[in-house]
Amino acid sequence: MSPRPHLDKGVLLPFAVAVGIVVVLYVLFSSWAYDDPFITFRYAQNLRAGLGFVYNPGERVLSTTTPLYTLLLTGLSFLWPDLPRLSTLISALSLGLGALALYWLGQQWDCPMAGLAAALLYPLAPLMVTTFGAETCFYVMLILWAFALYAGGQDLAAMALAALATLTRADGVLAGAIIGLALVVRERGIPWKPLLLFGLLIAPWYLFSWLYFGSPFPVTLAAKQRQAQMAISDSFAEGFVRMVRGYAQNPLYWLHGMLLTVGLGYALQKARKWLLLVGWGLLYFTGYTLLGVSRYFWYYAPLVPVFVALIGLGGEGTVRWLKNRWRFLGHLWPVWSTLILLILLLPPARDLWRLAHRPDPRAQIYRDVGLWLAENTPPEASVGTLEVGIIGYYARRRMVDFAGLIQPDVALQMRYETTYEDTALWAVRRYHPDFLVLNPAWFPRLMAQWVDPFCESLQRFTRPEYPGELVIYRCR
Repeated sequence: MSPRPHLDKGVLLPFAVAVGIVVVLYVLFSSWAYDDPFITFRYAQNLRAGLGFVYNPGERVLSTTTPLYTLLLTGLSFLWPDLPRLSTLISALSLGLGALALYWLGQQWDCPMAGLAAALLYPLAPLMVTTFGAETCFYVMLILWAFALYAGGQDLAAMALAALATLTRADGVLAGAIIGLALVVRERGIPWKPLLLFGLLIAPWYLFSWLYFGSPFPVTLAAKQRQAQMAISDSFAEGFVRMVRGYAQNPLYWLHGMLLTVGLGYALQKARKWLLLVGWGLLYFTGYTLLGVSRYFWYYAPLVPVFVALIGLGGEGTVRWLKNRWRFLGHLWPVWSTLILLILLLPPARDLWRLAHRPDPRAQIYRDVGLWLAENTPPEASVGTLEVGIIGYYARRRMVDFAGLIQPDVALQMRYETTYEDTALWAVRRYHPDFLVLNPAWFPRLMAQWVDPFCESLQRFTRPEYPGELVIYRCR
């Protein structure tokens, strides 16, 4: 069992810097929004209103992938009803706690410089910050602390947090599997107590969801697998390659890539305890590749702590190697290490600043549409549209989703040659929504075959940042 880490005076400055970064991030991104998390907000909204664990009242369909986070938002909403900002605050705090876990791992696994570098790089990673409002930062924080507690010999607590991560998102079971396997190897036997605790914590939800929804698996999994089959979509693996190429085109990230490669070699040769975290990242990547889901940026965010840890290990390994050969410069290494760290922090900090001034162009216009629907349509009305998250949350109307995330049978229509216009046509013919929210330029066949003959325009919305316009139609 490793000795428990302690916080000395030298740690206070890095922690203060990390806290300052989190505060700045919340201020810059407190209004950050994208569509997907609002599906979860709608579940929390309905649960708080006593309408059940549902998206559309009366329809028991599991369209959120994060039951524990939904329950957390529901409980905290009694103190802070503004769910989007509440969730952004949770994301920012989770980033700070995740950074603390990485620092702790550095202390536990004998690589303090790597832990410090990872702790500072992690909250600045644009891929993490762009998930603000979703469960991602909270989910990753639970996993990082599960590894940190395992490293500190707190086996039961580690498996408990892995179970909470699994309840936050089902793929958290991969962290539980890695830690459980590590316990088996370390103990040379089956660690019954931690494994039993893990099972007891996750069993109630899966039993409830089986009875309540008819399946413990969210329908969004099948929908996103179907989306990946469409010629217009990228698979998870294809999206990952595209993302890596994007970073490689920016010379400011080349140092990150070189140190990440060195760090992987250093972990294999000198810092093998870190292979536990690397193994989880590899298992996560393999799992999502085999699932065959479509490319969404938040699927790649859980890999960030693995990347920054390897970058930190690459920096520590390089400095140790140079110190052994140029010992006469030993008093200068703190200066060089600080300089390298600042160079590493510069590109993500620059990208975050740009990102803060380039919010999702759909977020505000979707909110405008949703509020108009809430004020100008009957409570029992149904609304069909392509992205139902933000619009549905503010409209509080029964939503018909052209992407198959709410109505599972819509996703079944997706094939290689299919487009979202095909699914939209099928959905409106099947469900006959009372209102449609469309960008007319995106759906010419739907306009010709359904909207023009059966619907009338009620309201048009434009914004400078949004390409085109959104139109609300009332249909007969």
